[in-house]
Amino acid sequence: MTPLVQIHNLLVRRGEHPALQLEHLAIQNGEVLAVVGPNGAGKSTLLLTLARLLKPERGEIQFNGTQASAESDTDYRRRIGLVMQDPLLFDMTVFENVASGLKFRGINKDEIRNKVPLWLERLGVGHLAKRRANQLSGGEAQRVSLARALILEPKLLLLDEPFSALDPPTRSHLLDDLGTLLKETATTTVFVTHDLPEAAQLATRIAVIVSNRLRQVSSPNEVFNSPVDEDVSRFVNHKVRRNGNGAA
Repeated sequence: MTPLVQIHNLLVRRGEHPALQLEHLAIQNGEVLAVVGPNGAGKSTLLLTLARLLKPERGEIQFNGTQASAESDTDYRRRIGLVMQDPLLFDMTVFENVASGLKFRGINKDEIRNKVPLWLERLGVGHLAKRRANQLSGGEAQRVSLARALILEPKLLLLDEPFSALDPPTRSHLLDDLGTLLKETATTTVFVTHDLPEAAQLATRIAVIVSNRLRQVSSPNEVFNSPVDEDVSRFVNHKVRRNGNGAA
């Protein structure tokens, strides 16, 4: 089976210095790939490059077997969903926020009226449909942001530390609900996080980036129990000690 995304010989600079160097990465259809690593290692750079918000200096990205660069930014972005740490909702109701992408794509009003309530219910915010975005809690706002992305049925969902600002109970409930949804929809997902237990809970595989290079892509158990080198081992063990419980 052809991977959904293949990356070859990628170099991304931010300023004068390399922010990410990646020889090869294949993202399989339907998998959840967690991207972890120290601060400044290049995790978000990878995500923003996949979103075409950063332009690589060299390298190639294939999407579903074809060169991503062969299509316009607009056409490419129609196939992805992006959810950031800050939900960045519009100053309108929850219903209108979730409907906004469908309206932009010219979906008819009847279909919007049918689809939006379904996705609000799936993310547990159906009762908030008429509430203004500025009246939501952090967890509610992130659920709305996820509904707005998932309702478009993206081929690739990109998540950049979407739970890091949430309190532990809110984060735990949202992780449970999102994990169930991603399995039900088989949505291919790349998920940047600094939290290893979070990565282990949600991910099919984990990609470890250290010093701006991809060092290991393996199952959670292999990353935690068989790190490929000292840098990966040091990062994993440091995180496990800080969390104080068994990510491994």
